[in-house]
Amino acid sequence: MEIGEKIKKIRELKNYTQEYMAQKLEMTQAGYGKIERNESELSYPKLIKIAEVLKVSVEDIINFNEKMIFNVMHNHTGNGYVVNNGLPDQERKLYEQIIQQQKEEILFLKKIIESQKMS
Repeated sequence: MEIGEKIKKIRELKNYTQEYMAQKLEMTQAGYGKIERNESELSYPKLIKIAEVLKVSVEDIINFNEKMIFNVMHNHTGNGYVVNNGLPDQERKLYEQIIQQQKEEILFLKKIIESQKMS
């Protein structure tokens, strides 16, 4: 998997849009899309900025391997994910961070919904 594809997968896991990434990187969406499609050269300073926006390390992006992460399916724990125990610690930590962030976002959104129901 090329670097642009890895960036795209991590962006999608974080539920960020290309528009969001482009805005944070102060570039056009078209320009950012070229990075994800590996159609433009990606400088190391730009990769550092992308990692900062994604809240991961450059190493996490470079070492990203989606096939080793999570298989979305129901398992006996009922959480909907089967974790491949062969994950390197960095990748496991990255996905634990992503899951925790998404749980926090869900709780926040539930609070907003509840407050709107009471209004």
